[in-house]
Amino acid sequence: MQRIIKNGQIIDETWHLLPKDASLDGISNCDDIIVPLALWVEHSRALKARDGGLGVWLEAGEEIEEIAADLDNFQVIALNFPSFTDGRHSSTACLLRQRYSYKGEVRAIGDVLRDQLFALKRCGFDAFALRADMNAEDALLAFSELSHVYQASSDQPLPLFRRRA
Repeated sequence: MQRIIKNGQIIDETWHLLPKDASLDGISNCDDIIVPLALWVEHSRALKARDGGLGVWLEAGEEIEEIAADLDNFQVIALNFPSFTDGRHSSTACLLRQRYSYKGEVRAIGDVLRDQLFALKRCGFDAFALRADMNAEDALLAFSELSHVYQASSDQPLPLFRRRA
């Protein structure tokens, strides 16, 4: 069973991340699933009628605006990083938290490395499915390596100079 980091703790994964080419056939009615955007767009009515938890995942080139009106349907929004050098979904997480006031889980999936975790958390991510070769216990240390940040962000809306005033 895969383990993820969520809210600063290592937990067992309970959600099923469906592959990009998934179809409605074979989806259990009671499992918690994270579906690819294309499946949501094509079968949103059937997916909403299920009993299990529902999440959606987006590729790096897919825009959050495509599902902005549907955000209340999702308990999890997973954002795929195809490579650690592709940071487009950092902006997507900020948009989810700041523009759309999304309160559910925002999860980083794909090529997620320890070195990215602190910055991704500041953008609005609260869950991380690390790359398979990463050590989750070691990765937890990334959240405490810096004691002060200067800029405002999703996790700290006031810049340092406003916090000290």
